[in-house]
Amino acid sequence: MASELQRRKISTVFGAMDVDGDGFLTETDFQALTDRWTKARGLIPGSPQATRLSEIMMGWWTTLLAASDIDRDEKVTLDEVLLVVDQLGDMPDSVRGTAAAMFEAIDENGDERISREEYRRLIETWNGTATDTDTVFPVLDLNGDGYLAADEFTEHWLEFWAGDNADAPGTWVFGRFDLPLGAR
Repeated sequence: MASELQRRKISTVFGAMDVDGDGFLTETDFQALTDRWTKARGLIPGSPQATRLSEIMMGWWTTLLAASDIDRDEKVTLDEVLLVVDQLGDMPDSVRGTAAAMFEAIDENGDERISREEYRRLIETWNGTATDTDTVFPVLDLNGDGYLAADEFTEHWLEFWAGDNADAPGTWVFGRFDLPLGAR
C-alpha cells in the first residue's frame, strides 16, 4: 500500500497530468500535455522534434494505461496509479526506461544534459503555470555543475516513482509539495 508520502508525490504529478481536471487520466490529457509542451518549446507540429516528443509522451500514456487501467475503461484513476507505484520498487529497470525517455524529451537541445532553464520549462509546462524552480534545481544537481546528467535524472526519477524517502532529492523531481506530517 502506498505511503502518505508516495500518495502526495503521485497526487501532485497526477493533478498536473489531469489537464481537464476530471479526476482521470485519459489519452486526451496526454495529448493536451503533449500539445502544451510542443507549444512551450516552439516546435512546429509535424516536425521531427514535435513528432518525437509526441511519441515519448503518448508512449508514456500507452504504458501507463496498460499497467494501471485495472477496469479497462480507457482511463486511469489516482488509486490505479498508486497500485502500480507499489510495485515499482521491484521493477527498477522499467522505471529507468521511462526516465531515459523523459530525459530525452526534456533535453531540448540534445546536449545530453538538462539545464536549469530546460528543467524550469518542463515543470511550468507540466503544471500549466509559472513555477519557481530555483530552490529545487540545486537539490537535484548533485554535482553542482549547473546541469542534470542522465544518471542524475535517472536516480531522481527512480527516487520519485519507486522511493519513499522524504530526504531523497528525487522526491522533488516534479517540484515542491507539502510533505505529510512526520515525513522528516
